[in-house]
This record gives sequence, C-alpha cells and structure tokens, in this order.
Amino acid sequence: MSAPAGALEPLLAEPGVTDVLVNGPQEVWVDRGAGLVRVAVDLGDEAALRRLAQRLVAAAGRRLDDSCPFADAVLPDGTRLHAVLAPVAVRGTALSLRVPRRSRFTPADLVAAGTIPADGMPWLRALVGARLAILVSGGAGTGKTTLLATLLGLVAPEERIVLVEDTRELDPDHAHVVRLEARPPNVEGAGAIGLRELVRQALRMRPDRLVVGEVRGGEVIDLLAALNTGHRGGGGTVHANEAAAVPARLEALAAAAGMGRDALHAQLAAGIDAVVHLEREDAGRRVTGIAVPRRAPDGLVRLVPAVGFRRGRRGGEVVVGPAYPQLGALLEARSIAVPEPR
Repeated sequence: MSAPAGALEPLLAEPGVTDVLVNGPQEVWVDRGAGLVRVAVDLGDEAALRRLAQRLVAAAGRRLDDSCPFADAVLPDGTRLHAVLAPVAVRGTALSLRVPRRSRFTPADLVAAGTIPADGMPWLRALVGARLAILVSGGAGTGKTTLLATLLGLVAPEERIVLVEDTRELDPDHAHVVRLEARPPNVEGAGAIGLRELVRQALRMRPDRLVVGEVRGGEVIDLLAALNTGHRGGGGTVHANEAAAVPARLEALAAAAGMGRDALHAQLAAGIDAVVHLEREDAGRRVTGIAVPRRAPDGLVRLVPAVGFRRGRRGGEVVVGPAYPQLGALLEARSIAVPEPR
C-alpha cells in the first residue's frame, strides 16, 4: 500500500484478515474470516482520521472532501476502500477496507476450507467444462467473488475471458484475461463510464467468456442479451439471500433499467443455465447447491434445486434435487459426463 495506513497497517498486513472497518477514531473492527471482532486501535482524533481517509483515497486517484464526502476506490495493492467523512458519517469518519486474498483459491482450497464437499467439486468443474452460463448468488460477504474467480481458473487456457467490473476484485488464475473497469465521473460530474457501456464494448473484443463481476444494475439487460446470442459460458455474481430469490432480484434490476417483467423472464429462461448459491455460516462460507431455471406456465422463471451440498460427518454430501435430470441433460448435451451423486 503506497499510502501509509497508520495504525491500521498491522491489521491490513495480518494473515487471514478479510475486512477492517473503522467507525470513528476510537472504534475499529476486524474480520479474520470468522466474523467481526472489535480491536483496540487508537487512530487519534477525528482530524487525524480524516487526514488518513483523504490520504488513502488520494492514493487511489480519487477525491474526498466536504464537497464530495464519500469515495469508493481500489488502492494500489488491491485493497478495496470505501470512505465517508463526518458529519455525513455521524459518529466520525468511517472506513471500510476489504483486503484482497494474497494467494488465489484453488478447488482444493475450497474443499479444505469446507466451502464445498470433495464430492461436490466435480459438479462445479462440470458446469465450467460444459460452458454453461452461470450466476453465483449469495448475500454480502459470502465469498461470491472468490468462488467465481476459482471457477474461471478452471476455464481452458486457450479461451479468452473478458471481465467487466465496477471495481476490480476478480483475480482468476488464467493465462488470457482482459479487464474492463468502470470509471466514476470527475469533479465536474463528467466522464463516467458505466457497466452497461463496458458490456457492449466487451462484446466487440471476441470474448470466449464474458463475465460481469457483480450484476447490480441495468447491465443485467446487456449480459442476458449476450448470453442469449451465442456467448456461452459467461455469467457473473448477484446478491440474493437464496437461490429462489434470484429471478426477483434480476427482475428489480431490469425494471429500473426499463425492461418489463415478461421480457426479463424470457431472457433469463433462455440465457442462464445454472445458479450456484453460497451462504455464510459461523464456521465460514459454504456452497449450498446448484439450481436451474425452469419456466412455469405463467411465464415466470423459478429456480429449482438440482444438486444440494450438505454438511456431514465426512465433510459433506451431495443431495439430488428435483431438477437433477434437467441439469444432467444440460451437461450431456455438451458432452460432459454427469458426476455420480453419492
């Protein structure tokens, strides 16, 4: 980190730390992977904390002052920073720092961490090998980006991955990755480049896999359009508390961008092949299963469980769901062997 983080530096450098949160000069919380814990760190007074926030934001080429009291940025070392100055942050300047993983997750790491049972990993490999269009869903902090990056690392090395992100987070272990990152407006309010425009540009860059790091706006329309026009194997992440809530979440995002409900569900039914859902538990983050979209007689899409992953005495087990035959047929149609449920 090129800008000194003062008393926060030891926390940011500590192995295993994922988040450092500051709620004013005398309140600091840290997540070492098992939930937030308050730590005794003295950041001085409010004026000192304000200077620290401005120094960090300036290192990312952004502005933070009374006329623009909040900023979202990525620091030179990859740490994601969000800052809000007082008095907008009522209890004092607030900082949220998301620390990048210093080494990439491998499938073996996911199994070792209990994110997915060993018998579940072949299913994720099959989704990637079959070039299915995948959304990774889950709540905040469930590990969606980490899982998606790991899956992209399984893509054949001769394939070209084009990543579109609002803020750089994905870091797949792959030989051919092109990154496009959104740009906020400058101090005059001009020059912004949003995800929708970047998705359109990405389509002209011969992607084998088009991936939107996080779908949270009108870019859902352009991504689904791409997945419906021959761009197989792409996808992204989306916030949802359960897999069944994904259609409603996408419907809300599309409606805000002017796409009607019927059109969204038609695009979703044809464009997305599977949803991999994660949840956060006390012991860590866990893939709970794979669901596939099924269009009901009313025209709306429901996500139906195909394979579930449950904790068990031997680290976990695979449970077949009602849409298992549908998922199996998708894999077989792409000449990918269907993993045997155990």
